[in-house]
Amino acid sequence: MTDVAEIGPDDVVAALTDAGLVPGGPVALAPARELRGLGLAAADRSFAVRAGGPAAAADVVREVVAVFAPRWVWWSARSAAPVALLDVLGAARCWDLAAVHRFLHGGSTDEPALVWAAIRGLPADARPRSGQLDLLGLAETAGPDGDPDDPVRPDGYLRPEWAETQPTTAHRAARWAALALRVHGAQLEALAALPDTRRVPREPALPVLTARSESAADLLAAALTAGGLPLDRIVAERLIAERVGPRAGDPSAEAEQRARRDDQVRALVPGGAGVDLRNPASVRELLTRIGIDVPDTRSWRLEPLQSAHPAVEALLAWRKAERIATTYGYGWLDRHVGVDGRLRGMWTGSDGAAGRMTAQAGLHNLPAELRPAVVAEAGHVFVRADLGQIEPRVLAAVSGDDAFAAATEDADLYSPVAARLGCDRPTAKVAVLAAMYGQTSGAAGAALQGLDRAYPVAMRHLRAAEEEGRAGRDVRTYGGRLVRMWPLSEPGDPAAVTGRGRYARNAVVQGSAAELFKMWAVTVRAGLAASGAGEIVLCLHDELLVHVPESRAHAAVAVIHDALAQSAATWAAGSPARFVVEVAVGRSWSEAKAVTSAAELTGLVGGTVVRNAT
Repeated sequence: MTDVAEIGPDDVVAALTDAGLVPGGPVALAPARELRGLGLAAADRSFAVRAGGPAAAADVVREVVAVFAPRWVWWSARSAAPVALLDVLGAARCWDLAAVHRFLHGGSTDEPALVWAAIRGLPADARPRSGQLDLLGLAETAGPDGDPDDPVRPDGYLRPEWAETQPTTAHRAARWAALALRVHGAQLEALAALPDTRRVPREPALPVLTARSESAADLLAAALTAGGLPLDRIVAERLIAERVGPRAGDPSAEAEQRARRDDQVRALVPGGAGVDLRNPASVRELLTRIGIDVPDTRSWRLEPLQSAHPAVEALLAWRKAERIATTYGYGWLDRHVGVDGRLRGMWTGSDGAAGRMTAQAGLHNLPAELRPAVVAEAGHVFVRADLGQIEPRVLAAVSGDDAFAAATEDADLYSPVAARLGCDRPTAKVAVLAAMYGQTSGAAGAALQGLDRAYPVAMRHLRAAEEEGRAGRDVRTYGGRLVRMWPLSEPGDPAAVTGRGRYARNAVVQGSAAELFKMWAVTVRAGLAASGAGEIVLCLHDELLVHVPESRAHAAVAVIHDALAQSAATWAAGSPARFVVEVAVGRSWSEAKAVTSAAELTGLVGGTVVRNAT
């Protein structure tokens, strides 16, 4: 069991120096409950710091950052970076054990007991769990399984009272930090066993770099959760009212509003009264009465038929209003928008599949109709940055197909692909997307065959992943993330086998694109922090929304472009594939205007041009 030194806040720098910590070295951090103390660990030493509260704890962290600029190691940003420490940590370099565990082992489960079992090679299903009484802290007494002050039981598993609750004292936090440092070392060893898939391998290897950016993405997720997205509530309520009616005072009034919306559609179809528009089968029957026979009633299938009958256009409008009423209505505003005008939801650094960032409170699916309510605060603008055509560009890089990489030199990748295939641009786009998503027939069938001839290396890369998925074998992304396949209830079911193969085929592209996106996003965040040029307030698939003081818009645009150049050169070292970012600036999310030059940016926000925005 590691010895713990009890120290005061003024002794931290000297203690870490005596432990052999050098600038940039790893320091494990574990806050005690309510930040009454901190646990720190470096090298083979651990320290219980008597902090006494959030302000004192923040001062300790601030001093360590100023002197050592360490790489913080913690079990997870959720537990180690409470709101009181987020501003101090900022865009600090870090190592998140939970994020790296998900990267190495796949899935979304990442509690400490599972992380520890994985690095010790212990069966995960056998890890001990506590009951409700233990979670209330009543199990921290000695028992037949050894010393309760040691986080590890004699059988090698973590004690549930350690793994499932935050340390109650600085002394326990110090032991928890020391254990985190051990896991950090073991995860580095596991990453060393993965190949560096870049054309020009470098040190650190790509899996290590990806683990670092995944960790920083979890810290970014914590900051997004706490910071929120600026929203003008008055504008939001007006937009909702225009689509679903004024705020109702009681459930009966809401039911009347819903019935009126339904009747506006049903009245356009003879005999349509009483049809349940929320039942797809009933909607399909309704459409047959006006001569429209479709296999299903998905919006994308109905949109080309809007001119066939007014009821189709009304139905599509009804669906948008219904979505706002049920998911993004007044109750949504009341639950998720704070008194400071920020829309907040819980963010995670990666989902349980291919590793995309995700958010709750509808942040990832905010309807376009409500985006005008996302308005920058006074004296600020939004800089919206979108990685253009990111997935096909990633495919060019990860597959090593130089012919396909040549197409990425064009700002619009699909135009040179169309020229090479001898088809129009829309067909070429459909073919490329179909290839990445595993579609092998349909309107783009002939073009897909052309892709095999024109870009055989990229197509072989996709087929190899599909074959692994069909066989039920896990795949890894370009950066090294494990993407798990799943057993089939009926192993011989052709449709299920095909579906699993398509999933794997797409995951090796989508997951790799998510890794590049997050490496870019955290590099942007670090650049913004260093230059005081604003904060990221939204990560939407391949898009960043940055909230910046108007006077710093030029600097923010420069950071975005520089970060992409740096990230792409690191992530795709040696690949000729080109990555592009499309930038727009405006007072609201919906009104942001594209910026292709510094002069255009100056025209939007004024100020002095500090560099060419492109």
